[in-house]
Amino acid sequence: MPLRFGPAGVPLSCKGRTIVEGMDDITALGLSTMEIQTVRTVAPQHFNEYWQAGILSWKSDFEMNMHGPYYADLLGDRRSRQRTLMKMETSLQAAKIVNARHITYHVGPYGERRPGRETNEHLANILEGVVERCRELWGKEEDEIDYAAFPWVTEGEPTLIGVETSGQQSLWGTLDEVIEVVNHVEGTVPVLNMAHIHARGNGSLRTSEDFAELFDQVRSEYGGKKFYCHFSGIEHRSGNAMHYTQLKKSDLKFEPLAEYLAEEGDWLDVTVISDSPLLEHDAMYMLQQYDKAKQKLLERRALEERRIKLAIEAGLDPEELLAREKEQARLRKEAGEKDSTAPAPAEKAPAAKPSASKKAASNRIEFEDEEEDEDDLF
Repeated sequence: MPLRFGPAGVPLSCKGRTIVEGMDDITALGLSTMEIQTVRTVAPQHFNEYWQAGILSWKSDFEMNMHGPYYADLLGDRRSRQRTLMKMETSLQAAKIVNARHITYHVGPYGERRPGRETNEHLANILEGVVERCRELWGKEEDEIDYAAFPWVTEGEPTLIGVETSGQQSLWGTLDEVIEVVNHVEGTVPVLNMAHIHARGNGSLRTSEDFAELFDQVRSEYGGKKFYCHFSGIEHRSGNAMHYTQLKKSDLKFEPLAEYLAEEGDWLDVTVISDSPLLEHDAMYMLQQYDKAKQKLLERRALEERRIKLAIEAGLDPEELLAREKEQARLRKEAGEKDSTAPAPAEKAPAAKPSASKKAASNRIEFEDEEEDEDDLF
């Protein structure tokens, strides 16, 4: 299964603080992707650095992604929408130069609009224009000579426009809304921000079954096997995300998702970006949890195969052998409980203290047992 983990930005531990050096550090840590953050603006002086990163990602098969402006307002008035589209234009140009596989966008608040089909259709029309502009920037195959420095432009596919789920009730971006819109706009994909989905659902993602339902819904309503996800701890209240936290300080845990990916994700293509304040540290933690879940799954399958083999050798049905094992485990447990409730053996009476004359004759110094200090816990 192509499963990739990486941070949202240059790693905190990277001394050089450039994208290329960050890519080197990410690879050295055993990770395989990153998401460049252009959340406020795209500076022209960064374009040379973007191109170097694009060349490196193309030659090394390192998956590069990008995040567009945070402060979006695609559903606002014409002026607000045009301001957002101008920011998106520069980020699309950067995505082309850096060879980004995905570029993630927020939609913004509902504003004066109400959630529903009409609002979704209005947004779909806007995103169709964004996709068309992205394809124009990538050019056509016959323009190959004009893009000699960007081989991915003619040999690869245009950047996919990611529409991210939001974590605030006032913002457009429930999972259902995202799926409905991307289904109507070719060239767009859903970005599953697990922290936002968890917060907006009042802590809805707690077990591997919860994640299974989420992925099953996306597969059945959107289709495909490629998923682009963000993951982080999250502080939330009343269905609204407050701020990202590190994984170990959140009620959103990665272990259930790791269990799901280990059991059901063999045929999936999943990219997981760490939005945690710890960036690459939590990305590595997620990779470790996935490896542990995979190891436990292999051990469980090996045990099941051994049980089947023993059942065949004994002429039993595997289910019958499993039932016998459970019965034996129950009997052992009951026997252990009986042993624990059995009366303790009577303590021996303390021996009589020797007389003073006998102590002197033995030439030994004896100490009486000190009373146990009840306050001493050790």
